[in-house]
Amino acid sequence: MTHLKSLRIIATLSLCLFYMTANAQEGSWKGDLDLGGMKLPLVFNFSADGCTMDSPAQGAKGIKAEKTVDADGTISVTVGAIGAAFNGKMEGEEIRGSFTQGGMSLPLTLKRGKVETRRPQTPQPPFAYKTEEVTFSNAGFTFNGTLTVPEKMTRDTPVVVMVTGSGQQNRDEELFLHKPFAVIADALARHGIATLRYDDRGYGDKSVRFADFTTEDFKKDAEAAMTVVRGRFGKTGVLGHSEGGTIALMMAAEGKADFVVSMAGMVMPGSETLLMQNRDGLKKAGVSDEMTEAYCKALGEAFKNIAEGKSVGTECAAQVPPQLRQMFDKAVKQCETPFFRCFVALDIRTSLKNVRCPVLAINGKRDTQVDCQTNLDALRQGLTGCRPCIKEYDNLNHLFQHCTTGDFREYQQIEETIAPEVLETMAKWINETTKP
Repeated sequence: MTHLKSLRIIATLSLCLFYMTANAQEGSWKGDLDLGGMKLPLVFNFSADGCTMDSPAQGAKGIKAEKTVDADGTISVTVGAIGAAFNGKMEGEEIRGSFTQGGMSLPLTLKRGKVETRRPQTPQPPFAYKTEEVTFSNAGFTFNGTLTVPEKMTRDTPVVVMVTGSGQQNRDEELFLHKPFAVIADALARHGIATLRYDDRGYGDKSVRFADFTTEDFKKDAEAAMTVVRGRFGKTGVLGHSEGGTIALMMAAEGKADFVVSMAGMVMPGSETLLMQNRDGLKKAGVSDEMTEAYCKALGEAFKNIAEGKSVGTECAAQVPPQLRQMFDKAVKQCETPFFRCFVALDIRTSLKNVRCPVLAINGKRDTQVDCQTNLDALRQGLTGCRPCIKEYDNLNHLFQHCTTGDFREYQQIEETIAPEVLETMAKWINETTKP
């Protein structure tokens, strides 16, 4: 009897431990994965009936996961959507364990709390300017936007139409709670410059296949936006970021803008930009130079075939190292969409000679998405019909934030949305360029 009683006590204690552990870890827990010197914050939101995972640096929130708690207090989380798992155990006020994904396991220690995000530059009321909600149409889509107007607006007030970068974005070009276009619109309005920013086509409509649209489609959207402000303001320009910067230059070459501001606009061919991004990513992942060059050579040939409207061909895939074959196949499949077929073939260098209007082109030297040197050099060589203002900024990334490495994983971690000196440069240049 005594033996049985002891077993019951042990079982009861184990059950108590299970419930204590299960209840103790309810709430949000945060931790950083160390990816070779880069920190990737993760947040697990535990509740009584399950959990979700957030990856703030990647803009992912509420990823569904399954949670179990063993009798010994081990907490196991499976995140099926991304093929990841976390296993850990409570030790005092921490959950210590490991995060596994794609065959790689990294230590991860969780502490209570969420990742606090500060965005001190995001404009807050009261505003020293006026805003109007506007709508316009193109290609069967209705666009919603915000017209920001300085309080002392006159017929000579300049205006810029703002064009976002790649991917479907809202009018603020919002990313990781950063709102670059809202910050720019605020700064320009305070310098007497009006702006029109708008949500991308189909924004908020999950039935719209955004990959079916091309850079040429987005240029026509920007042209439709121009009709909203043409005639109301003295000088009408285009300010674009990344792909939007490319569109601004395309519109300038067609004589559809009085002036343009290209922020990290891609000038080199899309295929070369994608190869640069892949090469940089493989290098940071620790892939050998030999494997990287073999992969990029095969990918370059695949891009050439795609740009010419041909199939990729088995000979391209045959050159890829076996360890990178899955990644190669995924990259090629992505290029089957209308957007990427157009993007791979896109090369605006031949049209730059047609640009006659003033151009301000800026890039950060630590931009890892649109290389500063090669793209600005191409502009210097190609803009023979005008006198452009071209500026390079030390220590700024693709979003024009002061940064350490320029890697995209830093975007969320940096509190600054856009460097103040960039805002000052754009406002000063636009005002000087559009003086009556």
